[in-house]
Amino acid sequence: MTAIEILDLIAVFVFALTGALVASRAQLDVVGFVFIACLTAVGGGTVRDVILDRGVFWVEKPVIILVAASAALLVFFTAHFLESRQKAIFWLDAMALAVAVPAGVAAAIGIDVEWPIVLIMGVATGCFGGLMRDVVCNEVPLVLKQGELYVTCAFVGAGVAQTLIFLGQPLNMGLLACAGAVFALRAGSLAFGWSLPVYKSRPPRS
Repeated sequence: MTAIEILDLIAVFVFALTGALVASRAQLDVVGFVFIACLTAVGGGTVRDVILDRGVFWVEKPVIILVAASAALLVFFTAHFLESRQKAIFWLDAMALAVAVPAGVAAAIGIDVEWPIVLIMGVATGCFGGLMRDVVCNEVPLVLKQGELYVTCAFVGAGVAQTLIFLGQPLNMGLLACAGAVFALRAGSLAFGWSLPVYKSRPPRS
């Protein structure tokens, strides 16, 4: 397996766990669990592959859907053991984001696109699956939570990878640094409340 395939597979499994946990909060049936888990797991990668006009990763390797479905079934039978499913969703999502962003970066670099597209593909791969999950389940999307670092983490991580590779560092080192930057920023946002300033409306001037 290539590095991109390994990253995609890990991201699929962990994102699928978050999708199934959201399904458990919505009290869906087992089919709903599998659907939301698969949507979350492959959403970002699908957007990436369609935009880059490359073979959609789970169509070329359908076993990926089985991995996502397995994660959904695992959560269906064990979610009740968790003390806080919301906290589990946040931290699993942070781990999945840290894997998915490097996968998007590697896929874009692999077909030799310009650097802005590399950044966008890193962000899209990391963010779109979770966005689809939250919209379908009528949750406030994590990517849009007020001031919270999420898309910023993906953007910075992709930028770190691109910078290191531009400076002549090996691809694997760039991807590892990308994953570390993404997780560190997201974990800091969750644990310490790191955030961006938000817009505050003011009354119009008379």
